[in-house]
Amino acid sequence: MDAENGEGQVQVHLKTKQEHYAVPDVPYAIDGTMTTVELNTFLNALLRNKSGEESSIDFDFLVFDEYLRGRLCDHLKEKAISFEDAIEIEYVERFPAPEPQDCLLHDDWVSAVKVSDKWILTGCYDNTLNIWTHKGKHILTIPGHTAPIKAVDWISLDNGIGRFVSSSQDQTVMLWQWNVDSNAVECVSICKGHERGVDSISVSPDATRFATGSWDTMLKVWSAAEDDAGGDAASSKKSKENGVRTPIMTLQGHRESISAVQWIDTSTLLTTSWDHTMKIWDLSLEGIKTEISTNKSIFDASYSNLNRLIVTASADKNLRLYDPRTNQGSIVRNTYLGHNAWVQTVMWSTTEEFLFVSGAYDNQNKLWDCRSPKAPLYDLLGHGEKVLDIDWSNPKYICSGGADNTVRVFKSRKAGIETMEDK
Repeated sequence: MDAENGEGQVQVHLKTKQEHYAVPDVPYAIDGTMTTVELNTFLNALLRNKSGEESSIDFDFLVFDEYLRGRLCDHLKEKAISFEDAIEIEYVERFPAPEPQDCLLHDDWVSAVKVSDKWILTGCYDNTLNIWTHKGKHILTIPGHTAPIKAVDWISLDNGIGRFVSSSQDQTVMLWQWNVDSNAVECVSICKGHERGVDSISVSPDATRFATGSWDTMLKVWSAAEDDAGGDAASSKKSKENGVRTPIMTLQGHRESISAVQWIDTSTLLTTSWDHTMKIWDLSLEGIKTEISTNKSIFDASYSNLNRLIVTASADKNLRLYDPRTNQGSIVRNTYLGHNAWVQTVMWSTTEEFLFVSGAYDNQNKLWDCRSPKAPLYDLLGHGEKVLDIDWSNPKYICSGGADNTVRVFKSRKAGIETMEDK
């Protein structure tokens, strides 16, 4: 084979973990200039020969743990793989493109979005919260904060009662209770303790506590129980009477604003900051377990319980994949290029091990596979202004809020699966 221009044949073995798409395990001689499009044509022809049925399925191809995004010969050259060797190519059915659904119109920038089972909770720069159905019907507008809302999270939703929290630039966190049947909402507690705006919030996996990160550089942990005001016994009694809640723990360590907070498990928290660091906190020790230094301000991060990796969003337009378990060498596993403005928000899928979504100041959302650093799987278009928050808590819906005063909803489903609801 002429390695310079990729002309000639390459011997490949085609493998898949999806047994129903398996083809005979024999070496195939294919042209080195083949791309994903031509490989799809070739593979579908093999499947047709095997089953006798018409086949037109979109596949992606993994060559040495990375998706093929150009010519096979260029990919092999980049990886310094000999063209003389038989190359193993793994193929997987392509994740289907999320479908644009509703556009939820607000009166100001939408800076916080969180989806529960079928409700969408949003926080806005006009100081209000809003609840919507996942089909785009507006249910409730909730005033109470005195400055823009920066983060929201659901605590629980059962027996017709929804409980959630919101944090704001007004330096407070508010704990809410919503009676779904009567559509009445009340503020149960106001959480006071931060000295500057509260940018991030996360409810613990067991829904007993929540954590907040602020521009005052402090990480605080609060009780999420209905009747627990936090703090010590004396102040707790007084606090309960006036509806004020105080933190049960304050952790100091960051030097600048905390941009993201997330529970890894019930005693471990992940935070990121404008101070170029990521920290993993052990709450049982009330201290830092791991600190990861980067050379960029981090605006958001997401930890996956499926693969135990962290993906971060930064001002340099890139997303990065970190393995917090690595002790030697660089813990940056990959860098993802595709946005052309700073990346504001990122979140892993809760059901798909390799997939995550991001939103940026280039007005775009992108759906990524962590094995494809050179290009996203899909651009999710619709916003006319910068994207401020994105959420994929409910596997069926990707929702994002933006400075165009809208929430965009994209329906997502697994490859090859169609439910009655989809039809």
